[in-house]
Amino acid sequence: MGTSQVLTALGAGAVIGLVLGLVGGGGSILAVPLLVYGVGVQSTHAAIGTAAVAVAANAATGLIGHAREGTVKWPCAIVFALAGVIGAAAGAEFGMAMDGGRLLTLFGILMIGVGLSMLRPRRAAEAPDVHLSRSTASTLLPKLLPIGFAVGLAAGFFGIGGGFLIVPGLIAATAMPLRNAVGTSLVVVMALGITTATSYSFSGFVDWRLVALMIVGGIGGAALGLALGRRLAMRKQLLERVFGVAVVAVGVYIASQALIGAAGA
Repeated sequence: MGTSQVLTALGAGAVIGLVLGLVGGGGSILAVPLLVYGVGVQSTHAAIGTAAVAVAANAATGLIGHAREGTVKWPCAIVFALAGVIGAAAGAEFGMAMDGGRLLTLFGILMIGVGLSMLRPRRAAEAPDVHLSRSTASTLLPKLLPIGFAVGLAAGFFGIGGGFLIVPGLIAATAMPLRNAVGTSLVVVMALGITTATSYSFSGFVDWRLVALMIVGGIGGAALGLALGRRLAMRKQLLERVFGVAVVAVGVYIASQALIGAAGA
């Protein structure tokens, strides 16, 4: 592994940690193209498997800070994660069976759709005091379970932590504020990342040297993302829009590159 690859892997980890700490998702979306186009990982499946491990580890790092600040809605996170893990286990098997080029194309298209949805203004009122209990279970569980399973299925299929799906999914299910959704999503990102990474590692699609480098880079990125998140907490609409634009831009790039590669094959 050359010096440029080491530095790129460290940078990729820093970007993952920054994005996860700031908006609770999008890290693996950026990790896969960074590994493929930056570090030079030849196999799409190896990039996805490696990214899943690194994202799970960096999500755990970011979660520590959010837990200390009390932004995590733990009961909602656990239910959402359990449903997501079931979906991720099934999705990972389907994803590994698909051609890498086609998987990247679908990955890009999914990102574009989710990014555009994030740019739409939310009309529902926020519920900062929302919590899952016996009295609210009948209202929250019918939303948390199916959305969690669907997000997990997509996360496993595309080999991602799924934070860019989890954050809007949690908001849709519970109306919790963005700041809480970001902190809560890290629990789910970690659980889904571990599930997906386990499937890929058993098939030999994880580069553990790259994982170690990305985790080291992610520690600093997570600290910076958490600090920025506190400063931007009052500008949540701007944060959501920046997140949405970034997701769309990366999705367009991934889909176009995959289509160009398919056309030239």
